[in-house]
Amino acid sequence: MQEQPDMSSSIQAKQKLEGLLNKNMRIRMTDGRTLVGLFLCTDRDCNVILGSAQEFLKSTDTFSQGEPRVLGLAMIPGHHVVSIEVEADSLEDSQGFVAKH
Repeated sequence: MQEQPDMSSSIQAKQKLEGLLNKNMRIRMTDGRTLVGLFLCTDRDCNVILGSAQEFLKSTDTFSQGEPRVLGLAMIPGHHVVSIEVEADSLEDSQGFVAKH
């Protein structure tokens, strides 16, 4: 049965996504903007919904340049996502994901 490995990886992917719910995410977009907010959901097209989102115009690690713009609830189209990172409380919890489009 060839469907079994696909089902197993699908279940693992679903569990991984469920583990990321309500965590702070940093999403870098194709136009250079970075959005930071709570990961609320995604769909099969890789669109991402962030709650309590803030927009940063320049992509920096320290976010020291410029004030963020408060967006609230934001939808990021999947084809504009360059990378997604979980904002960790400590370095040991750090996880990063790169979009493959």
